[in-house]
Amino acid sequence: MAYLDTIAVFVRVVELGNLSSAGRDMRISPAVASNRIKELEKHLGVRLFNRTTRQLMPTEHGRVFYDGAKRILESVIEAEAAVSALSGQPRGTIRVTAPLGLGRRLIASGIPEFRDRYTDIEVRLRLSDHNVDIMKEGIDVAFRLGVLEDSSLRMRGIMDCERVIVASPNYLASRGEPQHPQELISDRHDCLLLRFPGSKEYHWTLQMPDGPKKFDVHGPFDSDDGDVLTGWALAGRGIINKPRFDVEPFIRDQRLKVILPAFPPLPVQLAAVYPHKNFQDPKVRLLLDFMADRCHRMIRDILAGK
Repeated sequence: MAYLDTIAVFVRVVELGNLSSAGRDMRISPAVASNRIKELEKHLGVRLFNRTTRQLMPTEHGRVFYDGAKRILESVIEAEAAVSALSGQPRGTIRVTAPLGLGRRLIASGIPEFRDRYTDIEVRLRLSDHNVDIMKEGIDVAFRLGVLEDSSLRMRGIMDCERVIVASPNYLASRGEPQHPQELISDRHDCLLLRFPGSKEYHWTLQMPDGPKKFDVHGPFDSDDGDVLTGWALAGRGIINKPRFDVEPFIRDQRLKVILPAFPPLPVQLAAVYPHKNFQDPKVRLLLDFMADRCHRMIRDILAGK
């Protein structure tokens, strides 16, 4: 297993581009990761990386070895999954990612309970509002609010989530409450935007009498963290477009008010996305079943005020 572990470290270094990131991902120190790479280069008799101050780039030998090593690791994972399915005792590691708000409220709190049920399964959670590259980052399951765009992945829909446009009473008292979506794109109002490379949140799509319509909203504040936007809205800094479950407690205690109820944003789908190869992995199916049921129950309870 030691050689297989070394190959796994090599693959993650190639995929993540540096020893520190690969070490964190593999739960080993950068020094250990570096030694593993040196041992592998000595064993193969070739240099696998060109080293710079910030990044390791695979050499031609490294690229060739990566292709074969990746296939070997995938075959081992598939074989382990097949054995787990036969034995009825799923085991191994699942790498999971989710947006910050969704992950904190619904996913992270469920992982200890999942681990209590399935003690041979480890879950490594990464929360980010950035659009994580599942294949490059070696993610097994990504929980997302949005549309699947990558056809190389599979998607399991969990539920449609209502979205609302909200602002604080203080903001509305000072700026006035919009009565029509067209007012959102005027200079009178500030919309708070979720922005990062590849973000789709440069416009809001609202349901109009003649069908959905996009509005190119703008404002002086944007962030790559959805919870920061909620904090700014609570402070009276602008208007946000959020899943209702995300802001329901603030709506209930009247710290935020739903505006433009006659022109609601289109709902967003909560879904789990995963590589095709993980479809038959029993531990992945267990996590999907567990989290889908949990998300249904928790969102229902949040909206009911429980």
